[in-house]
Amino acid sequence: MSDWNFAAVWDGLAAIVPDRDAVVCGDRRSTWAEFAGRAGRLAGFLQTGACLVPGDRVAIDVTNRPEYLEAFYAALQLGCVPVNVNSRYTATELHHLLDNSDAKALVHNPAFAETAREAVGRIDEGERPLLLEVGEPYEQAVEGSAGVAEQTSRPPSGDDLIFLYTGGTTGRPKGVMWRNDDLYVALWASSHPRTPDPPDPFAAARAGKRASTLLPAAPLMHGTGLFATLAALAGGGTVVLVDHPGLDPELVWDAVAREHVQTLTIVGDVFARPLLDALRAHPHRWDLTSLRAITSSGVLFSPDVKRGLLDVVPGLTIVDSLGASEGLGPRQSARADDRAISSAQFSVNDRIRVVDEVTGRDVVPGSDEVGLLAMGGRIPVGYFKDPEKSAATFRVLDGVRYSIPGDFATVETDGTVRLLGRGSACINTGGEKVYPEEVEAHLRTHPGVFDCVVVGVPDERFSERVVALVQATDGADLDEAELLTWCRAELAGYKSPRRVLFVDSLERSAAGKANHKELRARAMQLLADEPSRA
Repeated sequence: MSDWNFAAVWDGLAAIVPDRDAVVCGDRRSTWAEFAGRAGRLAGFLQTGACLVPGDRVAIDVTNRPEYLEAFYAALQLGCVPVNVNSRYTATELHHLLDNSDAKALVHNPAFAETAREAVGRIDEGERPLLLEVGEPYEQAVEGSAGVAEQTSRPPSGDDLIFLYTGGTTGRPKGVMWRNDDLYVALWASSHPRTPDPPDPFAAARAGKRASTLLPAAPLMHGTGLFATLAALAGGGTVVLVDHPGLDPELVWDAVAREHVQTLTIVGDVFARPLLDALRAHPHRWDLTSLRAITSSGVLFSPDVKRGLLDVVPGLTIVDSLGASEGLGPRQSARADDRAISSAQFSVNDRIRVVDEVTGRDVVPGSDEVGLLAMGGRIPVGYFKDPEKSAATFRVLDGVRYSIPGDFATVETDGTVRLLGRGSACINTGGEKVYPEEVEAHLRTHPGVFDCVVVGVPDERFSERVVALVQATDGADLDEAELLTWCRAELAGYKSPRRVLFVDSLERSAAGKANHKELRARAMQLLADEPSRA
């Protein structure tokens, strides 16, 4: 068994390549020596100011700026557990996370100060976490600290945990517990399936090998952005951050061109379409010759959008990853010279299975049987303080432990896995199950559809009926009847939307996720209002 720990690797890299850029954000640049030094002094402050000991939790409510990574690094240096916080949380939601994680410190942006104070105020006085605001208080803490007291420190361990709170599709956020060692190996194996054992990162650094420059356009508070960033830093790379609420395509492309970014991490179509639109609107504005790859994980990446990016960025490779907060799967690549570009397709193998929800047996290829996706390899320990959900998600099948987070799928005759979406978003209409992502994938093939979400609304006859909320492409003159016909030409009648409702925006989160509960209510309200508009 290996014993990888991100902080230990970063400490070693800082000693070998101290003058190489580690983190860049606008005009701010931190070399590896500065990155490690600031994190170490912050760790010293947290050790004394919050009396942190190994195993304590440090919540991080910070946008994509260097302080997020410094706080993450500092927590790991102390053997503590970094905890992500969704920056859109209300005080009630933040209070739940702080209470559930037993956080002893909360590092937060100035804009979130009022929410942080209100959330912490609901915790018993003796249990309240230390609040540290980014800006002057944070800088004073770093500048006034002498670093970690050696007599009370211990070497970082592969068993030290990282929490990734995920909202999932229902219920309150759950804290996914990753061992450092497991996450380190899983990140490497996901991109290097033929050589799953990570190499010595120090040997490459000593040899002068230049590591990749990454820009995570996805938020660090979610797995897609954080995991890509951890992998880049583990290789001694440089991470370029854009600290801006939401996605600003022009700011992203400005940073890619300015910093000669080689890898851009996004979240499927929600990020890719606006980025592609910006390139088409300004075809000669940015020099993107440095960009070698765009990676995406967790959501749909449509073939037409992939082809569009490949056509306008020479030499680009697009990498689709199968993964979730609860586990990391394989990747699939697309290049400009590929004859056909498709949605990501993955095959059943020793790490990927589709199993019956109840019995755990493998779904028979070509049977059209619906099962659950199971991912093997290095996976999390479980959910924090939730043994029941841990037992349901992390199951032992045929003597091997798998992560089964709830993605439904079928297996084609050739072993290809066809993903259908999360079961909690499944629509039951007349006894038939409809998986929204399957319908959304087809709707997005229409040239006039920019984005869409499919929900189930109450129906007296069928229990639920399928309704699509559609955001049209700028300038598109879409008609409901046209889209209904488009769907019925390729989808079974029960899967096709009964109604299409047009909206200006689907108000997705910064990570590209849709709030199905709110959108369902919105669809119901739009339908209820129709008679008054007639």
